[in-house]
Amino acid sequence: MNAATGSADAAQGPGPIEGFSDCHAGILSGLRDFAELPPLQDAAQRARSIARRTLALLDHAVQVHHAEEEQELFTAVLRSARPGAEHERVQALVRQLTDEHREIEALWRKLRPEVSHAAAGKASQLREDAVKLLAEVYGMHAELEERDFLPLARDILGRNGNHMAALGMSLHMRHAAVPAAHI
Repeated sequence: MNAATGSADAAQGPGPIEGFSDCHAGILSGLRDFAELPPLQDAAQRARSIARRTLALLDHAVQVHHAEEEQELFTAVLRSARPGAEHERVQALVRQLTDEHREIEALWRKLRPEVSHAAAGKASQLREDAVKLLAEVYGMHAELEERDFLPLARDILGRNGNHMAALGMSLHMRHAAVPAAHI
């Protein structure tokens, strides 16, 4: 302290008043960050919701869909295909589509743990390239079915109304609730 002026020497550094000012700057910076939290919270909630829906989709809906195709649709079309070139074409498509089912399921098994973490709001290391790969592989698979297999199946099963009806009944029975037994 300079006795003549009663002021602090500049060499001593910031004084206690400046400490309060620095503290205010830190608090204001923290509050600016805090103001960003609500939109981030919305994004985090959306991420959890998408992850939960993805778990339901790939753990249940896709598995049921693959099983119905393999156990009902593919077998019905194979049984109804004409011997020779038509049957061989159906057989090749069924083999390819079934292999693609297994590939899609394997890709999902690798991604599932991280999606499960995201659904629970935990830290997740979900890789964008892996997610895109699964979506692309499934997209190509669905395109092949829509373009080649389903029109062929419609033609083959459509030749005999009973065959199409049998497929419809089989699918219906898979989804029908089992009635409770009455004794």
